Amino acid sequence: MQLTKNFPLRELLRSQTATRLGYDEQFSPDPIIIDNLRLLCEHVLQPLRDRLGRAVFVNSGYRSPRVNAAVGGSRTSQHLTGQAADIETGHLSIEQLYQRIKNSDLPYDQLIQEFDQWVHVSFNPQGGRRQCLRATFDENRKVKYTVDT
Repeated sequence: MQLTKNFPLRELLRSQTATRLGYDEQFSPDPIIIDNLRLLCEHVLQPLRDRLGRAVFVNSGYRSPRVNAAVGGSRTSQHLTGQAADIETGHLSIEQLYQRIKNSDLPYDQLIQEFDQWVHVSFNPQGGRRQCLRATFDENRKVKYTVDT
């Protein structure tokens, strides 16, 4: 099933953690989650890909509750509802990708530059907060989020 021209559903469901742990529910989410993934692709990921003219790679899209717990995700993560994806490209640094999205008119809800390894972007059909954050580790290796204005 294609969500948009360049984003198949399977790409937004793929999870090495789910496969490794045998969590089959990851690959058959509720229809509302599929709708949320479609909206994320239609409003953010596909327009971003079209503007860049190059591929956008999804490292993590939807996460079932067990997969989210296994990867140490937040209990309120938008990955759980299909409203978020962690992305990267092959031709931009993580910071460049983050800045391109941040300074665009894309209707993102939350944008997080995470550890200089990927960009988390979410879409909420109720309206985007356009919240920009940076995730880093503090001296105790705990995740610290700082607002990026």
